[in-house]
Amino acid sequence: MSVTEEKLIKGCQKGKREYQQALYDKYCDGMFLVALRYSKAQQEAEDILQEAFIKVFKNIKNFRKDSSLAYWIKRIVVNTALNHQRSKLYLYPMVDVNDLDDWSTKESVISGMGYEELLQLIRELPTGCQVIFNLFAIEGYKHHEIAEKLQISEGTSKSQYSRAKSLLVEKVTQRDKLRYGSGEL
Repeated sequence: MSVTEEKLIKGCQKGKREYQQALYDKYCDGMFLVALRYSKAQQEAEDILQEAFIKVFKNIKNFRKDSSLAYWIKRIVVNTALNHQRSKLYLYPMVDVNDLDDWSTKESVISGMGYEELLQLIRELPTGCQVIFNLFAIEGYKHHEIAEKLQISEGTSKSQYSRAKSLLVEKVTQRDKLRYGSGEL
């Protein structure tokens, strides 16, 4: 079904299944990648995506067109993922940002990675680090916004982000050692 976004929205607001299917088909792949960034496994991402689209269809009558439809759907997916992960955040130890190494000397280690490879490494992070890294580095939230959204302190957000970066550098370094050997000639 090829229709304009306006017709797609109106059809979904009326509860028409063919328009809901068309909307899902149009956005599911991109939104699955968003859900995948916040999950540990594909099945978890699929659950997040399903729950998010249920919310989309239930709330599309409230879509005010203040932003693009894709952005509105993405916010629902992110919030659904956060709700899904929120209870897990407190199961992991928090690290003080002052106890971590300086990131600036290590930042270039990750810059040459492909998306899929980086996504896999992000998914291997502890849940708290994973969620905060996604919100700050990928979604563009500020630490005070993350703190408010997750009901944590701004310092906790900063320390978890710093810890995530350090863990990613460690993972990349380990991966490179396995891939290229010790580097000695």
